[in-house]
Amino acid sequence: MSVRELVVLGTASQVPTRHRNHNGYLLRWDGEGILFDPGEGTQRQMLRAGVAAHDLNRICVTHFHGDHSLGLAGVIQRINLDRVPHEVTAHYPRSGQRFFDRLRYATAYRETADLVEAPVDTDGPLAITPSYTLQAHRLSHPVESYGYRLIEPDRLRMLPDRLAAHGISGPDVGRIQREGSLGGVALEEVSETRRGQRFAFVMDTRLCPGVHALADGCDLLVIESTFLDEDVTLAEEHGHLTAGQAAAVARDAGVRHLVLTHFSQRYSGPSSPAEFERQARAAGFEGELTVARDLDRVPLPKRR
Repeated sequence: MSVRELVVLGTASQVPTRHRNHNGYLLRWDGEGILFDPGEGTQRQMLRAGVAAHDLNRICVTHFHGDHSLGLAGVIQRINLDRVPHEVTAHYPRSGQRFFDRLRYATAYRETADLVEAPVDTDGPLAITPSYTLQAHRLSHPVESYGYRLIEPDRLRMLPDRLAAHGISGPDVGRIQREGSLGGVALEEVSETRRGQRFAFVMDTRLCPGVHALADGCDLLVIESTFLDEDVTLAEEHGHLTAGQAAAVARDAGVRHLVLTHFSQRYSGPSSPAEFERQARAAGFEGELTVARDLDRVPLPKRR
């Protein structure tokens, strides 16, 4: 059975807290696993969440601040220690190549796995597979940063009632799919387009065109909300978003399920998650909403 879900490994910004690990997010997409922004402690959080090195097919790093990348050293060494048999591709800003190199070879170990480096230096597609297209868009942060977006191809859904009305059944269903028509009946008459699912991952950034491009029409949007709205000046100065800003982006983009994460340690009280939710709702977002906690599992919404 195919699984599409987000496994939240960590939700803190800058420093971990007693209740929040550094960043880390695994997207399970059918048979693949894409690890986003492995901060310090990601390897242990993977263990707690039941995620193995063999589950990883891609690693996507938005930028090279420590809370988004210090876990790379341990994750890469674990991929090699466990002798992951398939290729693992790493995407990260090309301008941070020296940081990636240092993390990849932070200590001595035996390389046994095939880790392919695929640095990012422009907006656009990074990979095209039968299951999805992976894209990157530049964000606005003090260091170069990119967000990532997965788009499933649109596909045709056959409509049983229309097939029956035209007397099409059995092997003829496959035939009309292959040939585009059958006995004067066009494929469009007995099918409809099933829109592919869309996922986006937006970390450290101010509001910018890339944020909106990534969020557009997403079924599941994971987005930083480092600050509450009353600290919007701090957010702008440090290249971050507030809860209200993130929710407004999701509202305008038609997002179905919004996941807020990457919370400043200044909001450590027991009521802070409720305040992030309140401000997101006050911004007018009416879809599903998750204020992320470590080890949450968030499924992609069911197809429309």
